Amino acid sequence: MAKFNFTDSPSDGEELDFWVYNDTAGVWDWNVLAGDTTAEDLLGTGEVIAYEFEYIVIAGGGGGGGGAPSSGVGGAGGGAGGYRSNVTGESSGGGASAESELSLSPGDYSVIVGAGGTGGLANNPGTNGNASTFAIVSTVGGGGGAQGQSYTGNSGGSGGGSGYKAGAGGAGTTGQGFAGGASPSGVESGPGGGGGASEAGQDGSADYNGGDGGDGVTSSITGSPVTRGGGGGGGEYTTLGTNGVGGAGGGGDGDDGSGAEAGAANTGGGAGGARREGSTGYNAPSGGSGVVIIKYPSTISLTVGAGLTSSTSTVGSYKVTEFTAGSDDITISAA
Repeated sequence: MAKFNFTDSPSDGEELDFWVYNDTAGVWDWNVLAGDTTAEDLLGTGEVIAYEFEYIVIAGGGGGGGGAPSSGVGGAGGGAGGYRSNVTGESSGGGASAESELSLSPGDYSVIVGAGGTGGLANNPGTNGNASTFAIVSTVGGGGGAQGQSYTGNSGGSGGGSGYKAGAGGAGTTGQGFAGGASPSGVESGPGGGGGASEAGQDGSADYNGGDGGDGVTSSITGSPVTRGGGGGGGEYTTLGTNGVGGAGGGGDGDDGSGAEAGAANTGGGAGGARREGSTGYNAPSGGSGVVIIKYPSTISLTVGAGLTSSTSTVGSYKVTEFTAGSDDITISAA
């Protein structure tokens, strides 16, 4: 199949080889000249029409870190799932600008919605979230939060927070998210918060409180502003025998919260770190599942495979399809 480098932000009527841009429909149409009987007369072998898509692709968030029963340390927050977007005027994760326009020809394309990572049991870290994919766009799962005592957070789309006295949090992925918060090396402090799509997780503090998770990115691709990709908060480090406070689950904005909370579904939010109560280290919750959202001209027909859970709405002259679970192919064709 032939490939074309279509102009970024084309104007109505702009021509490129066999194509002319239709601004109303948001597509490159076959350029039918006077005297031609069919559009196919203008196509070379293997050349096909292409449509423009906007997207947000967010991976599953990292699970929270488990607490340490022997020392009174709560777990670190999980990092948010990697966040990529090409929506005009909006941001991708990690402080990056919107990515380039995406033109897709009719055919089959893969969609995968990544699940959140599992929360750590007592004395165990959370696991990383799972990748999400739309066509050629993939994101990295959020890093799992460290277990309470002396372990660093996992790297991921956004990094997991660091455990007690362990130093820096896990690294984020360029263009997708930020690093997790630290627990200063050798210093008694709370565990770090998980990194978010728009900022790093906060460090644990010397008063033993866990760091807040980093905030997410706001998008209006569905017609209303929604913030996704927040990191989970770190749990407290408490005196042995007293009740601790777990980290809040990430979703939009990160927080340290008032309880060990899971990441919000379909936001890629990192999970909060485990709390501990009495002499028992609590198990941590799981990260939030990811999401794939695509916006495309209403002239396109989209057939969704049975393995995907999705819903479609209309925003102006466009359709918006949100995939909330599963994996399968979608088929793009003219309506």
